[in-house]
Amino acid sequence: MSYRLNHYLALCGVCSRRAADRIIEEGRVRVNGQTASLGVKVEDSDIVTLDDREIRPEERDILIAVNKPVGAVCTEAHFSGEKTLASLVNAGTRVFSIGRLDKDSSGLILMTNNGALAQEIAGGSNRHEKEYVVGVNRPVTEDFLIAMRGGVDIDIDGNIRRTRPCRVKKSGLQEFHIVLTQGMNRQIRRMCRALGYSVRSLSRIRVMNIELGDLAPGCWRYLSEAEAEDVRKSCVAKEVK
Repeated sequence: MSYRLNHYLALCGVCSRRAADRIIEEGRVRVNGQTASLGVKVEDSDIVTLDDREIRPEERDILIAVNKPVGAVCTEAHFSGEKTLASLVNAGTRVFSIGRLDKDSSGLILMTNNGALAQEIAGGSNRHEKEYVVGVNRPVTEDFLIAMRGGVDIDIDGNIRRTRPCRVKKSGLQEFHIVLTQGMNRQIRRMCRALGYSVRSLSRIRVMNIELGDLAPGCWRYLSEAEAEDVRKSCVAKEVK
């Protein structure tokens, strides 16, 4: 079977396709001993190496649900003593987070060894649902809910972007649930700030069909076969559309 090289690297669990393009441009990938270029295609019989180490696609996809506690980071630690997702999960092979939650947020993170699947789930253009419960600093009003539902202009690094319409419902005096189909950086916090609120707590409780449930903070579990199959089917359905 023939694959574009960036897709092949994603299948091997190395990284996403976009990140794979950067690795290829850096000259770190060889195909049959020759430094590879962007766009090259490889066959199952080809020998592909990254930093002189042969890589091959994983035999099976791993999908894991993690309840990220406040204070843990989704990337490599930048400061001594920082807790990372990788330090919480011992899957026996390299897995990485699908999307991110900022350090001050908690809740459901999916992890996998399949870079292509990770990119498909995390991509905002695919409109996969993610649900959050949010606590704020003052009472949630009907005007606030209406504004959130319709889309909010937020500032991201000096650029004003409008969020997509979303589902929002009040769940407490100073609490609401929100379902997003995109994932701009610190989106919910920026939306609230634009409307004069500040976030006191933020937890993701669902990604697509996977719910956080009673998974304790800092703990993880493998998805059931039924859950994993539903995730794969949803991704295929999005691609077909």
